Amino acid sequence: MRRVAVTGAGVVSPLGTTLQEFHDSLSAGRSGIRRLAPEITERSGVQVGATIDWNPAGLFKEAEAANLDRVAQFALAAAGQAITESGLLADAGAPRERIGVSWGTGMGGAHTTEASYKQVYGAGEWRVRPLTVVMGMVNAAGSNVAVRHGLRGPFGNYSTACSSSAMALGEAMRTIAAGRADAMIAGGAEALLVPGVLVAWQALRTLAPADAADPAASCKPFDKRRGGLVLGEGAAAFVLEEESRARARGAKIYALLTGYGNSCDAVHMSRPDRDGQVRAMKEALAEAQLSPPDIGYINAHGTATAVGDVVEAEAINAVFGAAAREVPVSSTKSLHGHLLGGSGALEFAAALLALDRGILPPTGFLEQPDPACAVRHVPRVAERVDKPRAVMSNSFAFGGSNVVLVAERP
Repeated sequence: MRRVAVTGAGVVSPLGTTLQEFHDSLSAGRSGIRRLAPEITERSGVQVGATIDWNPAGLFKEAEAANLDRVAQFALAAAGQAITESGLLADAGAPRERIGVSWGTGMGGAHTTEASYKQVYGAGEWRVRPLTVVMGMVNAAGSNVAVRHGLRGPFGNYSTACSSSAMALGEAMRTIAAGRADAMIAGGAEALLVPGVLVAWQALRTLAPADAADPAASCKPFDKRRGGLVLGEGAAAFVLEEESRARARGAKIYALLTGYGNSCDAVHMSRPDRDGQVRAMKEALAEAQLSPPDIGYINAHGTATAVGDVVEAEAINAVFGAAAREVPVSSTKSLHGHLLGGSGALEFAAALLALDRGILPPTGFLEQPDPACAVRHVPRVAERVDKPRAVMSNSFAFGGSNVVLVAERP
């Protein structure tokens, strides 16, 4: 099996719209969660979210931006950063038939879908934009990345709720390892902060209320005071490349993506299952040929729900045993919110930065750790450590889809 290197990364997030800005905000424990504007929340009852002050003018011509849903704009921006940094396509003769796209998103073009529903059912106008379908379809973001860069290799689009983009990364890794492609642009995006989506999530009773003292502190994973998740938006993208090819062209290698675990709880549509998470973590470690003490940091799924955080802590302890007392764990959702289908990719970026720079991002606002979440936390402030040998990133989704990624120093 061929080994897979990460040679480029790009981020558009509530914590910044470049990888460096994202790193700086994580390292400072700075939150991107805020009170949402009334036109976003309408009558949904949702108070806070992790939004991006987004201006597409510098990236797209006005007519082009008008025909791209917000989620596709995020995807193109993040993928463009990753491709430019990697130098993958600097050679005009690069074989585009051997370069593909693997993308994840949960909701697709939610802004486009919302606008069409408002037009039809709200205004009673039974004509919508001609491009409504191709702007709103779930594979639009990834397809736009392929079209923009002329990538004619394997294409995959994954929509498994909160594990979508982590699955996209894992499947891209296996596509390269199996020899079906030499490189893949892999990642995910989400842009779902619209009233129709917010009211649906509010009905689930899993969203956190605004913190009365500080709205930025509304998401508190692993804390006794936690009250639920906070939705966010954004994208993260990576260039994954066969290792020897990357080394031959002198590319910077952030990490080797060596482990991918994928399991299904097959228990319940929304309640997490410890055993399913355990299976995914064990599979990722086994594929990477690593043991628990080799992992120097875990980016937890950590949504700040009452049950979810406890189940994940139990799963980590079941897999890591005595090593669970030593391996640092944090949930960066406390700072950038829950991007649903985009979360796995953005959190992999956080884990990758910890591996590359030796700075572990914190679980923001973790002041009263829940004894039922007995892991070795990184509370409130970032920790500087010797660069870990390997890191793990967990993504666990509604529907029981569990995905775990393991990356190692090159």
